[in-house]
Amino acid sequence: MSLLLTRRRTAAAVLTAALLVPLAACGNDSGTDKAEDSGSSATPSGAASGAPKADLTVLAASSLTDVFKEAGAAYEKENPGTKVTFSFAGSQELAAQVKQGAPADALVTADTKTMDGLSGETGSPTVIAKNRLVIAVGEGNPEKVENLKDLSDTKLKVVLAAPEVPVGRYSQQILDAQKIAVKPVSQEPNVRAVLSKVELGEADAGLVYKTDAETAPDKVDAIDIPDAENAVASYPAATLKGSKHSEAAAAFVAWLSTPAAQKILQGAGFQQP
Repeated sequence: MSLLLTRRRTAAAVLTAALLVPLAACGNDSGTDKAEDSGSSATPSGAASGAPKADLTVLAASSLTDVFKEAGAAYEKENPGTKVTFSFAGSQELAAQVKQGAPADALVTADTKTMDGLSGETGSPTVIAKNRLVIAVGEGNPEKVENLKDLSDTKLKVVLAAPEVPVGRYSQQILDAQKIAVKPVSQEPNVRAVLSKVELGEADAGLVYKTDAETAPDKVDAIDIPDAENAVASYPAATLKGSKHSEAAAAFVAWLSTPAAQKILQGAGFQQP
């Protein structure tokens, strides 16, 4: 009987071991799946930036034309699969587009007044940069313009932006503060149009942003205006409530305040917000 009992115990042990082998194997497979899942979730598509992929349309002030093209390219490089298309115009024109329901995702204006007037159409704005005005004159300053007072000379052909345009409003603000009367030969719809008039020799001088003058160093000279006589332009950026890509738009607006974006903006002559 003892021999039979021993054989039964041996058979039971063998059977138990046989049953445990596949269970252990299943446990190993489960552990492997968890490790693989963990690895894949640690590096999901787009994890480098975390920004959702989308085709974004950004309405931006004319004075941002050059720098935003560079910034947009940098953003697309950091966020593969995202495309940023800009529509540049005077801030007042952009505001009109927003009110008319133009399809866009974000807005950047050259003043807080225009942005504040669209509070029902935008998210909370953030100032991303600042700017100052200069007197733009032809290369070599042929008319020998030295300061704001010189712009009152009736012999000079001076061009300004229209008063409803931010740069036009800033221009009138600093001229009024110095009690300088200027009769412009034309009032332009945006700052780039003012700069163009001076570049083409159709005007002797014009008030533009410092950053705009720097885009045409071979065609115009910039006469600095002392800080005490100058105005500071603020550039707020905000998402548009009508955007179909709200998360991606918010990511782009937030990126404009990052060190990478600020380096591009300041490299173009914009000041820190």
